[in-house]
Amino acid sequence: MNSEPRSDRPLVSRVPRVLDISVTLSSLLFWAIVLYWARTQGWARVKYGVIFIGAILTVYAIDQTRQAFEDGDRLDGAVLLPASIVLITASVYFALNFDRVYVSQQGYALEHEYMLARLIILSILYLTWREFGNLFLGLVGGVILYGVYGNMAPGILNHGGMTELTLLQSLVTDLYGFYGSLTQLTAAWIAPFLLYAGLLFAYGAFDLILRVAIESANYIRSGVAQTAVLSSTVIGSINGSYTANAAMTGSFTIPTMKDSGMAPHRAAAIEAVASTSGQVLPPVMGASAFVMASYLGVSYLNIVIAGIIPAAILVASIGIAVHYTAISDSSSQEMDFSEFFDEELTNRQKTSEAIRFGIPFLVLIYLLGIAQYTVMTAALWTIVSMIVTGVCFPTVQRFVDESDTGAGSEFVTQIWNTVHGFRRGALILAPIAIILAAVNGVVDIFSVTGVPNKIALLLIDLSGGVLLLAVLLAMLVSILMGVGMPTVAAYVIVAILIAPTLISDFNIPEITAHYTVFYAAILAGITPPVATAAVVTAGIAEANFWRVCGAAIKIAAPLFVLPVAFVYNPGMISMSFGSTTVIAGSLVLLGAIAMIYGLNYPFRMRVGRRVALRVGLTVLGAVVMVYPGRYLKLAGIVLFAGVFITEKVMVRGMELPFLRGVGQ
Repeated sequence: MNSEPRSDRPLVSRVPRVLDISVTLSSLLFWAIVLYWARTQGWARVKYGVIFIGAILTVYAIDQTRQAFEDGDRLDGAVLLPASIVLITASVYFALNFDRVYVSQQGYALEHEYMLARLIILSILYLTWREFGNLFLGLVGGVILYGVYGNMAPGILNHGGMTELTLLQSLVTDLYGFYGSLTQLTAAWIAPFLLYAGLLFAYGAFDLILRVAIESANYIRSGVAQTAVLSSTVIGSINGSYTANAAMTGSFTIPTMKDSGMAPHRAAAIEAVASTSGQVLPPVMGASAFVMASYLGVSYLNIVIAGIIPAAILVASIGIAVHYTAISDSSSQEMDFSEFFDEELTNRQKTSEAIRFGIPFLVLIYLLGIAQYTVMTAALWTIVSMIVTGVCFPTVQRFVDESDTGAGSEFVTQIWNTVHGFRRGALILAPIAIILAAVNGVVDIFSVTGVPNKIALLLIDLSGGVLLLAVLLAMLVSILMGVGMPTVAAYVIVAILIAPTLISDFNIPEITAHYTVFYAAILAGITPPVATAAVVTAGIAEANFWRVCGAAIKIAAPLFVLPVAFVYNPGMISMSFGSTTVIAGSLVLLGAIAMIYGLNYPFRMRVGRRVALRVGLTVLGAVVMVYPGRYLKLAGIVLFAGVFITEKVMVRGMELPFLRGVGQ
């Protein structure tokens, strides 16, 4: 007997759809927990951190399992689920037994809790490897082994070693380590802002930025390249990983630059630099601003204010370098609007969109800067205002244009956009939560074994007490520590290991020391031989990696000098913005421009003269940036101005305004 073919799909084929819905629902539940705590702070912060880890890992586990099913990789899902279930179960267990575990049992645990701790460590190591690769697994695993076998380490790094039970208590059962201050900071401060970022994505804020950038390309010779810089730096500031950002924005900026006539290696270099430099831009700074405020015990707004001048120097100098790089290729630098969007916005729509996204940002600035609310409360009301304007503005505009029917449809659309924003925010946050939990364990082992003090002694010994050598060595270590890491993780490591030495032994102001190591750490993105941001962009552009690195270093040259300039010009990093800060920053900026001009300007002269001029201007610019004396800075700036004017008059035949008509 012939049977009829079944029309319904097999159950297995429906699993990804079920999981997809589960990701959305779990994201909504997760954000309900976060916003509830931000509003009430009804649990102790440690308990909230424990609950937070379990909740965000639930979202992560479901989403990654969904991806494994869609990719047909059952083995990945088979390993991922047990690891995630261990961490979720641990969070539920510790939350339900919080008073006993955290208060009554400090310093010891029950046998089954030690067994759970072993599984937690293995799960964290697996998720760390799965999300960030072998390099970071080597760091976390290596530090754990160092904690246990430190008595076998040579020289100054030798310590007494930790027993297995001490290690388990430090990392898990005392609710420090993986559940410690960084995890709690992520839960309380970073998480709400990443929900804000998710809503910005969902409501189209970054499309608006791209629209503005495309339109500006019609007025700037290097328009396409500047569009890449603008989009990558803005998104990179929120994204928190220069490597991920290079892959995300580079997928459309690099082909666009290549289509305009730019050489592949230069297009890749511009994207790598933009993605890397975006990590230091206020107000988010790749989520590092919140951690820095916590470490220094100051207001988050003070950290943002201190970062404005350094960020302005960076953006201005890179913008000029990108302009010179773009025009040197004689590329068309024109963008076809229709390739990105179906229709242009009217002036009324542009105004509406500007107000729609501007109001929540003004709410954030007011609550943090003027009303002096806490970060959690300010973020909560910023999110609320973003949802209100995000849903209401398009709905009202559609009502005005198309009456009730259109308004109802638009309202439903924006509600779904809100749901997608909640989902996207959770998925952006999950890898950051994992990495910071792992780094929290690393920091705890460092503290127990006294590594920061050992690094301090080693740094002083190698530098011989000479400040310049100490800063250069600190930069080198910071770059090495930053290789392959998300921005906030890199900052945490160098803030623990390097910054205290610069502060205590070389009398560098706290805020200056932290900005110095922070800026140095992100240089790993474009510093060979690893240069992970350059690796990604070189692959997208199909360009030679070393040529990409060379072009990136030329474009971002001032970034390699800025950390040293911070130390010798501490006035440019100040939590009280004033004329001294502006003047110091302006002089350093002019030095950066001299470097950029020397390295990137397409000079029309013989090779020997061109090389000599490039070297001379680069050295001059570096001296102006670093040297603390104003008179030498001004003399160097005057010399640069003379070279600049001479090149224009003698080589390009231009007439200066005050000399036009002379001799006629």
